[in-house]
Amino acid sequence: MSLRAAGVLLILLVASPGGIAATAGGTKEKELRELRSRIDALQKDLADAEETKGEAADALKESERAISEANRALRDLGRRSQNINRRLAALRAESHTHEATLKAQQARLGRLLYRQYLGGKAAPLKLLLNREDPNQIARDLHYFGYVSRARVQLIAEVRANLARLGELAREAGQQSAALATVTRAQRDQRQRLGEERRTRNKVLASISRDIQRQRREIRTLKRDENRLARLVEQLARLVARERRGSRRSNKRVPDGSTGGTAFHQLKGRLSLPVRGELASHFGSLRSGGGTRWKGVFITARAGEDVKAVAAGRVVFADWLRGFGNLMIIDHGSAYMSLYANNEALYKQVGDPIRGGEIIATVGNSGGNPDSGLYFELRYQGKPLDPLTWVDIR
Repeated sequence: MSLRAAGVLLILLVASPGGIAATAGGTKEKELRELRSRIDALQKDLADAEETKGEAADALKESERAISEANRALRDLGRRSQNINRRLAALRAESHTHEATLKAQQARLGRLLYRQYLGGKAAPLKLLLNREDPNQIARDLHYFGYVSRARVQLIAEVRANLARLGELAREAGQQSAALATVTRAQRDQRQRLGEERRTRNKVLASISRDIQRQRREIRTLKRDENRLARLVEQLARLVARERRGSRRSNKRVPDGSTGGTAFHQLKGRLSLPVRGELASHFGSLRSGGGTRWKGVFITARAGEDVKAVAAGRVVFADWLRGFGNLMIIDHGSAYMSLYANNEALYKQVGDPIRGGEIIATVGNSGGNPDSGLYFELRYQGKPLDPLTWVDIR
């Protein structure tokens, strides 16, 4: 309240002792009680909404786990599809080779049969009986035997090639059918994944909007309450002064290449696990205030690859409230790295990890409003500033 307003109010109090001031004070007291009642109701609504969000987070736990599993299944299906396509390509190449060989064998067999046909106009026995030279007879017998054996061998080779081509065709058919099954499974998984994401985002967005609106209203009402409380207090003091007969004016107002190297030797040489913008820094206050960041948050597009900063072994890979799909890697000598808010986790507990290996994909699991990766480094359980360990270029 300004000095001028206080002076005017004091004059009014003097002009009608206990009248206008008492009325004004009573009205303001009533407004204050109503306002406090409204704030209490809103705070209860906010507590209910926060509890609802916690319940929704519990409900989303399985959904986000399912999303992670679906992504892992899609990745496995993609690898299987690649393997099938490679096998089909190998089958086609082998089929082409056998077809070319078969054509050559058929041509040879044709020539052999043709020569045999020409020679068959005179019976072999007749030709032999007409020979007088024993050496010539021996040569003829050898030739006829050779031709006969060559024909039998060629026919056997042709049959073997035809059988192999049949096997290749059958396997190619089976592989094509398997590929079609994998393709359908991928389509179904993507559809299921999309539905899970839409449902999850819709619920979280609705709850977050309600909570943000209620918080804004409570902040506004609390400011109003403080102003009104100060005014009521000033009015009460003025009324008390008036009752004592005082006529004095009130003049006072009141933020992969490191394999085999010990982790502690990598300080200053690590790379951040994902490309993106640093949205928060180690030690800076979080948006809600009161707590500080124990790592860094890197904003990045959903689905971007998350890579391990160094070699180690997975010691945790699961959903955790507030962190969503979380992976923790033990690097030995009491050093660990943490990767949170992932959309999908590609590794499981016990898996060995190479530096630079893809371990997850970026997301916003755990109820985080923004897509990105929350990353921490810890030594003996205590958080370290990741930016003192990385080389940002």
